[in-house]
Amino acid sequence: EGNPYTWWVGKANEKHYYWGGSGPGIQKCACGIERNCTDPKYYCNCDADYKQWRKDTGMLSYKEHLPVSQVVVGDIDRPGSEAKISVGPVCCQGDRNYWNAASFITSSSYLHFSTFQGETSADISFYFKTSASDGVFLENLGNTDFIKLELKSATEVSFSFDVGNGPVEIVVRSPNQLNDDQWHRVNAERNVKQASLQVDQLPLEVRKAPTEGHTRLELYSQLYVGAAGGQRGFLGCIRSLRMNGVTLDLEERAKVTPGVKPGCSGHCTSYGMYCANGGKCVEKYNGYSCDCSRTAYDGPFCIKDVGAFFEEGMWLRYNFYSPGTSMKDLVSRTLLSSNDPETTAPDLNLNKEELSFSFSTTKSPCVLLYISSYTQDFMAVLVKPSGNLQIRYSLGGTKEPYNIDVDHRNMANGQPHTVNITRNGRDIVLQLDHYPPTSYSLPTSSDIQFNSPKALFLGKVIEIGKIDQDIYKYNTPGFTGCLSRVQFNQIAPLKAALRPTNASSHVHIQGELVESNCGASPLTIPPMSAATDPWHLDSASADFPYNGQAIGDGVNRNSAIIGGVIAVVIFTILCTLVFLIRYMFRHKGTYHTNEAKGAESAESADAAIMNNDPNFTETIDESKKEWLI
Repeated sequence: EGNPYTWWVGKANEKHYYWGGSGPGIQKCACGIERNCTDPKYYCNCDADYKQWRKDTGMLSYKEHLPVSQVVVGDIDRPGSEAKISVGPVCCQGDRNYWNAASFITSSSYLHFSTFQGETSADISFYFKTSASDGVFLENLGNTDFIKLELKSATEVSFSFDVGNGPVEIVVRSPNQLNDDQWHRVNAERNVKQASLQVDQLPLEVRKAPTEGHTRLELYSQLYVGAAGGQRGFLGCIRSLRMNGVTLDLEERAKVTPGVKPGCSGHCTSYGMYCANGGKCVEKYNGYSCDCSRTAYDGPFCIKDVGAFFEEGMWLRYNFYSPGTSMKDLVSRTLLSSNDPETTAPDLNLNKEELSFSFSTTKSPCVLLYISSYTQDFMAVLVKPSGNLQIRYSLGGTKEPYNIDVDHRNMANGQPHTVNITRNGRDIVLQLDHYPPTSYSLPTSSDIQFNSPKALFLGKVIEIGKIDQDIYKYNTPGFTGCLSRVQFNQIAPLKAALRPTNASSHVHIQGELVESNCGASPLTIPPMSAATDPWHLDSASADFPYNGQAIGDGVNRNSAIIGGVIAVVIFTILCTLVFLIRYMFRHKGTYHTNEAKGAESAESADAAIMNNDPNFTETIDESKKEWLI
């Protein structure tokens, strides 16, 4: 019905239905493009549904969608239906000097190189970034000949030269400001027939060369980059300067030149949006990186989930303070998510929190997360016996905790679920999975400050003192399943446990913590309807353990193995009895031959043997090739 069972997820957390050798939006494999699929009715070899293995392979080369972060494979729960997936490495190629840059910090600063050898042809390209309205990019002089590129105004780039026929100038005018502190690309070319200039993706400006006259550009001075001839120099950054295919090493020359610095700051202005999930863009010498230390994610762009599998009875405690740490230092160093003055008060009272995590489980009831305090205040996220989610707040001022019950779906169905809770004063916003956020409000009698938070628990609550009765009841035997990307304000307890950080001393673990991303789905993927979701199951019909195998309720792995062994034994006994009965009652005078079955209908004896021998059949099916030796 046009809804694929299999897809992959790329850089922007979007589903993609095309495969190697194909392209975006086509929804085909390479054989579908080349029209040589195993079954011509389909566009992928693996859609043929043959009993023999079939393969689709190819390169994914649409850069904006890479790398591949997840592959989802469906339609494999039928008997005899299997799939194998392999994802190769990301291969990048290009100019390693792409970020070779220099910063010109005064209008009189410049770099000098040997004379540009461009007598009959010149091909110059570079990137620039500036907030100045004008300046010379580069210039090389001869007796009367010259070549020059400059920023004439905030919207104009000029390419001028003279080969002995008089000065020629080509100007590209941009409808937008070029001094916006963003990277812009300049490409200038000149040969004996014409000259051209292009800026970014603006239209190419071309000037034809005269049919008669001089054609050779004769230069004698050094090549100056940044300023020359007493003119106003360039203020800003230039990178990836290539002249006739040779990249000039701006960084090395800048190291020994006053007024010029190697590298260029400001990469985050152009590329900082790639640091996702609250990651901070950090300027580097010749590029940028993403600081994920204050997030629950990992990886180059802070998009890799960090999570763990919890066995029954395991728990993790994150103390909001460590031995030798004063309570005031606790606030400023580990707990707070902003510089809001009201949250830096030394009494450790929080007026707002941000909590987010993903989980999957088939067991209920259980305690997913619990935050204790030095007072009676607490916050908890529970799965009730019915499988529904409950958020419980107790901030004082009320006899009973304030409960938020999410009753519209079963959360203990083995699927990954995402929970986001934000509280600001009395207002609480809850977002579950891909559903729209829902707003709640604490009772007017409730306090709005979370007083003296003490510790955060995952999996089970091990706390001294009085604990809420329902939480105590749900606390045994404990959470079994996966938790990932857990973050409370700026604290990521699972990441602190699994990655060596300054916060690792705050973590105490009971049991062995095994890292896993829990199969957490990207937040930007909307939920599939029950009619089209190949994994849609009612909660009463099946559970999903975390090793990826579906086992029905009330049936454990040992029972399944024992039942299989018994079935094999019974089958063997029946086969033996049938054989004995046929042997005992066989008629005299019968004879047996070794002729292949199907010989009557075969064209020849060889054909009968090939039809009867599975090795021949499989070989022919797998590779329909002829070899002449």
